[in-house]
Amino acid sequence: MFIKSRVTSLLLPLGCTLLLACSPQQAQPPSGITTLTTLYNFDHGDLPDALKITHGSVESTEKSGNGQAKITLHSKSHHSASFTLRPYSPWQWNSMGEFAFALDISNPSGQSTQLYATATDAKGHVHNRSFVVPAHSSNTYYMELRGADLSTDSGLRANPKQWQSSAAPMIWRHGTKQLDLAAINEISFTVRGLLEDKTLIIDNAQLVRANQIDPHYLTGLIDKFGQNAKQNSEYHVASKAQLIADKKAERRTLAQGSLTDRSTFSGWKDGPKLQASGYFRVAKYQNKWTLVDPEGYLFFSNGIANVRMANTSTLTGYDFDHSLIQPRSGNELTPEDSQGLNRVPDTAIKSRKVASELRADLFTWLPDYHEPLGKHYGYRRSVHSGPLTQGESYSFYRANLERKYATETQPDFMQQWRDTTVDRMLNWGFTSFGNWLDPDFYQLDRIPYFANGWIIGDFKTVSSGNDYWSPLPDPFDPEFAKRADITLKRVAKEVNNSPWCIGVFIDNEKSWGSESSLEARYGIALNTLSLPDGDSPTKARFTQWLADKYSNIESLNSAWNSNYPHWDSIVQGVQLNELNASVIADLSALTEIYASEYFRVVNAAVKRHLPNHLYMGARFADWGMTPEVRAAAAKYADVISYNYYKEGLDSDFWAFLDQLDKPAIIGEFHIGATDSGLFNPGLVHAQSQQDRATMYTAYMNSVIDNPYFVGAHWFQYLDSPVSGRAYDGENYNVGFVTVADRPYTPLVNAARTVNSELYPKRFK
Repeated sequence: MFIKSRVTSLLLPLGCTLLLACSPQQAQPPSGITTLTTLYNFDHGDLPDALKITHGSVESTEKSGNGQAKITLHSKSHHSASFTLRPYSPWQWNSMGEFAFALDISNPSGQSTQLYATATDAKGHVHNRSFVVPAHSSNTYYMELRGADLSTDSGLRANPKQWQSSAAPMIWRHGTKQLDLAAINEISFTVRGLLEDKTLIIDNAQLVRANQIDPHYLTGLIDKFGQNAKQNSEYHVASKAQLIADKKAERRTLAQGSLTDRSTFSGWKDGPKLQASGYFRVAKYQNKWTLVDPEGYLFFSNGIANVRMANTSTLTGYDFDHSLIQPRSGNELTPEDSQGLNRVPDTAIKSRKVASELRADLFTWLPDYHEPLGKHYGYRRSVHSGPLTQGESYSFYRANLERKYATETQPDFMQQWRDTTVDRMLNWGFTSFGNWLDPDFYQLDRIPYFANGWIIGDFKTVSSGNDYWSPLPDPFDPEFAKRADITLKRVAKEVNNSPWCIGVFIDNEKSWGSESSLEARYGIALNTLSLPDGDSPTKARFTQWLADKYSNIESLNSAWNSNYPHWDSIVQGVQLNELNASVIADLSALTEIYASEYFRVVNAAVKRHLPNHLYMGARFADWGMTPEVRAAAAKYADVISYNYYKEGLDSDFWAFLDQLDKPAIIGEFHIGATDSGLFNPGLVHAQSQQDRATMYTAYMNSVIDNPYFVGAHWFQYLDSPVSGRAYDGENYNVGFVTVADRPYTPLVNAARTVNSELYPKRFK
């Protein structure tokens, strides 16, 4: 049993608040860091009341006479668990210079732990970061809260380390970089979506500053192969000759072929055979949902997504005279970030100029446009985020493919790459590709795949209040159905009724809403109800539904506890502030009406143009879906798709599958580490390439063991550009291969093992 000690709050001349346990002891900081003040330590069994635990436990412990807090987080039976430092009154850090919050963390277990760190100010703004605590490790982890890096928009999702210190930075995720430092309410650390409980030991919550920073941390980062020029790894290449040697060595391995228990279409040849339809379908077998291949064999889709050139380019910091660039067309069927390089016309090249010195200085080499490797330049007419709104791009990966595969006798390096890629998939044991496959693979007839399409066009939109990628379409606008039909007609032409096509994904990660609050859950309905009927077909449909339910305005006012003078108030748009039970029930119904129309329209287009193929839904992000939207998808999608970036499928989050009882598939997941030379591991952190392999195995086994899932797709085939992909700066170690097209051996070996046991484990 431990003794809780009340913590004393002292106001310092600096303007920060010093919170000390009963017996404060200054800790020895890691190299390169100076401690400004200690907020908490845990000496002599003292645990401050400010330490709050959610779904876990804490006890006092001691090491070498130094008190610590041992925290166990029970995320196995809960989707998330956390520990939080919350003072009695907000911390006042506005008078500090450049500084960071730091915490000593030890991990005594044999598995790494990813933590999501969030600082929240009194205005409700949040500053989100994440980091990994390696197995059997101890270190200091810091969250920079004031510094030049926070106001530097490099166009990278996470910048390289600027502090010259042995302490580890928490990696920026999202939120507000510039918090109100005059009133910080709390700093929390959370684990999410874990497959087992986690134990950590914490000590010395402090404010610290760097003794020295690297003024050139954003200069000369990228070498001529697109690799990190400042950090070597065993996967780096130093020459074209090394790339060619890789190709020759790998060909000997790939010649060994694929697993022997596979049917023509990669189904389970050694398992039971169901009715064959000539195309892929879904069925229940022994109370488990499954895909069935065209020959009738049980099929589980394990594959890799985003095998294409579209997201391989990075912004160079150069631009051209915009009058010489062809503008985007309103009739495009594919968003620009999913298109190819889109090279500028030759007439524009002479106008090339530096548009961002910061971006241009990232590179140690870029080719001349007239050099052979100059053909890998492209252009982005719009981007999601970063210091530029448009500009020149370059694909180092594509350039490396030419260096590696092009010969005088076989100059078509892209065909060599496609053949090698399929050989890899089969040799590594994968049964299919995932989403976002280059259509040039569609007619190779060697491995099953999924087609994809986007519905874009000049139709009206609605908002959930958090339109991360873009606003939502208005499915009641006739233009939306028209564009859906055009899109699916194009996809059907690409597929050409191929039995190798399992199904089609349409759209991706739309911001349908979340269950974080009532306002977030019903944002589509709330925002749409505020619009005039004449401006929004969806709003007009909502008004009609309300009129059908409530015969007059008095009935609606009685149910909603409102006082609208006449029905025209609803027609012109209303702002709902009080959400009583009747309002919530109506918002729920309206949300499902909206989502049902979206999925109905898309499903109709799929079945009209691809009647023999499965409709795979819109790939829900776990942060952007609600029960109403999932229920709507269940009515029309053959398989419901989810992108889920966690360590595995925890039972708490996925309990809703029992209610839907529909086949499901993971559209995206990944795990990354910074020993690759990339500055950002991705959305799920591992401590090393070997740890990636271990975590991959655990994730896949959690999917294979779930009776509702019929597959899982890793995102993506290759790492993001080290300098960030052109569209939004993602610079993640998420590939099975590097920018130099070198496979990550531990991950490949893990996939081979999982895939060799796939069917017996799934259908045991």
